[in-house]
Amino acid sequence: MATDKEKIVLGSGKLYMSEWDGENIPADTDLEIETNLLGLIKGGASLAYTPTFYEAKDDLGLRSKKILTNETSTLTSGIMTWNGKTLNKLIATGKITEGSGKRTLKIGGMANYNDKKYVIRFLHEDEQDGNIRVTIIGSNNTGFTLAFAKEGETVINAEFAAVPHDTTGTLIIYEEDIPNIED
Repeated sequence: MATDKEKIVLGSGKLYMSEWDGENIPADTDLEIETNLLGLIKGGASLAYTPTFYEAKDDLGLRSKKILTNETSTLTSGIMTWNGKTLNKLIATGKITEGSGKRTLKIGGMANYNDKKYVIRFLHEDEQDGNIRVTIIGSNNTGFTLAFAKEGETVINAEFAAVPHDTTGTLIIYEEDIPNIED
């Protein structure tokens, strides 16, 4: 029997990213694989959804009408394990080459803009209460900063902006496992 009990969500998760084909979101077993792991997370992840409304109201406050005019969503996370391939997924103007034991990433140049969109999946694993998956289609729109400190790891703070990806304008897919629990 499924349960409708609320969950206590503890801990962080993993961040997966794969180039989007413009149509389909890969199955969990195809997306949640080692080659799509963007990097291990430091500092957790945050999902933000912000609706914008317009409200028309008469001067006396007797009548009003409200409509939804815009929606935005961002998924942010600190990425602690990374390399040049990770950075290349976080920018829209990268050119990467590998050879002779070296990987080179050239960043910048507006003529290099690729407009790639990615399937971005945050997976919170919980054996007791069931896994949670947050999936968006989008790209990192904030660039990045690499801070190399004497006493601390270099964490890339990425902010992925969601784009509508179906005919109804869906920005976020939130999925939670509902384990069979007997009351």
